[in-house]
Amino acid sequence: MRRHVPLRNLSPRQQLRAGRLPRRLVQLLVGLTLYGVSMAMMIRSTLGLDPWDVFHAGIATHVPLSFGQVTIIVGVLVLLLWVPLRQWPGLGTIANVVVIGLAADAGLALIAPPEALWSRALMLGSGIVLNGVAGGLYIGSQLGPGPRDGLMTGFARRAGLSIRLVRTTIEVVVLGVGWLLGGPVGLGTVLYAVTIGPLVQFFLPRLTVDLGPDITPAVTDRGMILLEDRA
Repeated sequence: MRRHVPLRNLSPRQQLRAGRLPRRLVQLLVGLTLYGVSMAMMIRSTLGLDPWDVFHAGIATHVPLSFGQVTIIVGVLVLLLWVPLRQWPGLGTIANVVVIGLAADAGLALIAPPEALWSRALMLGSGIVLNGVAGGLYIGSQLGPGPRDGLMTGFARRAGLSIRLVRTTIEVVVLGVGWLLGGPVGLGTVLYAVTIGPLVQFFLPRLTVDLGPDITPAVTDRGMILLEDRA
């Protein structure tokens, strides 16, 4: 059966007033926690990270802070860039800044680095898949985008450019800076780049919370995304 689940463009107040809030809050926290754990899994694989985490790891090699702490600080700084873009953070945006960093540090404390190459590859693959599931969970809670996602959409809207171009530009820049700072680039970086899009495309429609009848007027495709579910 095919159904379309709207991922709505809601103000912070509308996000909290929309239906099924308890379920959405739980889904948000579970998604953010699993996202942080997936980051720890990819780090422990030592086979390369996604562009933003290459950047975080590169900074962490030069400051007396943990990976998770750097992630939180960068998230706050990115959030400040929302101000000139006239973006408003939701509850999920604020939670994203804090929870993911804490979960990443907890995951790094609990997950032992595997030794064999096959086990490292398995951990990398599992971490990428879990990252896709976690992204679908927290985005699908409809409580606001993460700071980095909001930066991307904000720039695209203000500059009149495509999401794809803005996302690619931002990620190439942070990847290059992170690599120059000593962040780990490798097979995992390439694998993440080519798989995370299809993974999120698969999981997001299945995990987006249906808010019921329209609670906002119809907007352009920049504000509302119709996600196809072939369940």
